[in-house]
Amino acid sequence: MSTQKQKEAVYTAIVNVLSESGVTVTEGTDVAPLLTKELRAQVSQILSEGFKNGTIELKKEFNKSNMKAYVSSVQSNWIRKDKRLNGNIIYVAKNPNSRAGSGDVTLKAMKNLLLTEETEEGRTEIQAYIDAHLVSLKTTKIKAKTKTVNFDVLPEALKAKFQK
Repeated sequence: MSTQKQKEAVYTAIVNVLSESGVTVTEGTDVAPLLTKELRAQVSQILSEGFKNGTIELKKEFNKSNMKAYVSSVQSNWIRKDKRLNGNIIYVAKNPNSRAGSGDVTLKAMKNLLLTEETEEGRTEIQAYIDAHLVSLKTTKIKAKTKTVNFDVLPEALKAKFQK
């Protein structure tokens, strides 16, 4: 059985749902203002069924509650990104590189250390190290996911000064 790509499935579902409600959609129409809560729910139902019966590509299995959130996010994603659905606008990320460097343990440790530091002088010094490290990684700021500091991977100067 052949599966449909998510982008195509979202496009087809939206066009079909809007057509059934009497709205003619051509490629390049901004559909966001046309989709009411009820119409989005219909699109979500179509997508959910497609994921469930395997006609739409899905690389990861979801339980019922996670699937609802996933379907909503897939729909929103393609409404923003697909030029056929967003008014023929090239999508530009609001926060480019916001996830860049998230796998770097040194950067993560420095960010966590920054969260634990109480003095302005200490925060300034740690931030300077972070900025230098980001430049070396060619990334922008990221959020630390935990507040635990792995002092083993910090530069020696930071480790000596801030390890408690």
